[in-house]
Amino acid sequence: MIAESGDPFSLLRILELVARLRRGRAVRVDDIAAALNATYLDWTFAPAVVTDALIGLQANWLSDYRNGSGIVLVEGLQGATLTIEDSSRVDPWIVRQAARAADACRDALLAFSRRGGTGFDD
Repeated sequence: MIAESGDPFSLLRILELVARLRRGRAVRVDDIAAALNATYLDWTFAPAVVTDALIGLQANWLSDYRNGSGIVLVEGLQGATLTIEDSSRVDPWIVRQAARAADACRDALLAFSRRGGTGFDD
């Protein structure tokens, strides 16, 4: 399976890994993509897909907290990096993001089953 931007199943896998990242330390997006590819052997995560998901996560943080310190994406000499704020508000917030993605996955599966498993919108 090739992970796609905007796909809730891809997002949920990305969030699951992001939830386990060390806080307050920059992590290369390429390393996040490599870890996802090593964890989910039947999936392929391109760094661009991971970046898209992280940009969405950053936008959600900005919307919820009105500051940019929680999810920081920076383009540097070694590529893009992600730094997650080291505070007590991050973990429950990421859990809520993952719960939203899981809900979107369930909705997608329900829609698929209503179409008789064809994958086509009627």
